[in-house]
Amino acid sequence: MLKLIMNGLELAYERRGQGTSLILIHGYPLDHSIWQPLVPLLENRFDLIMPDLRGFGQSLVGGSSTHLSDMAGDLITLMDHLQIQKALVAGHSMGGYVSLALARQHVSRLLGLGLIATQANADPPEKRIARNQLADRVEMNGVGEVADSMPALLTKVPHVQESLKDLILLQSSRGVAGALRAMAERPDSMDELSTLEVPVVIIHGLADGIMPVDRAREMRSAVKNGSLIEIEGVGHMPMIEAPQAVAEALEAFH
Repeated sequence: MLKLIMNGLELAYERRGQGTSLILIHGYPLDHSIWQPLVPLLENRFDLIMPDLRGFGQSLVGGSSTHLSDMAGDLITLMDHLQIQKALVAGHSMGGYVSLALARQHVSRLLGLGLIATQANADPPEKRIARNQLADRVEMNGVGEVADSMPALLTKVPHVQESLKDLILLQSSRGVAGALRAMAERPDSMDELSTLEVPVVIIHGLADGIMPVDRAREMRSAVKNGSLIEIEGVGHMPMIEAPQAVAEALEAFH
């Protein structure tokens, strides 16, 4: 892993391949390693940049509370460090929220936007409350509750569930709690999505137990220049469950 020290934050990232820069943003409560199945499929065409978001993997949390706009700002700082003026950006789940925050604040840096197993809607009030309550418990008791409950929601594939549980247990309680609070406070992004001029590719598993496919279809209806790839029998982790289909979709959107 490479590391960038910036403004008291230590951001870790992996860089592989060559070609058009493609930043892959992981979801909650995971890290950059979820993208590994895509690397051999995409590294001959893309300059793949896979960061650990602040508080996840080998990236440190920093001294203040976490917001999705901060995570998006971290990625712009990373792009500046790597001297990348424009990039394709694709985010999974929470990474999709970060991608939308980046599009809202720094649209001039985007070549295209990928939204994988995610949504543009804000949380309803009851969901916000539940996220903040879980954040309190994680801060008090650690990530064990999340590691026990989350894998079965992420995928129905037993061996993938086991590996995801192990991955969640590696994450810091402060990072997980901060991400929960950041997701709870995120704004609705449907209006911003509808104004984007860059191409948008939306990828969604039809067996997703966390995010209804209707959310993906709503986003596809909102965008000017977009495509929707629905993958039969795949849950919330399409890059692991169906890497070939995801790679083909990403190859086609620039």
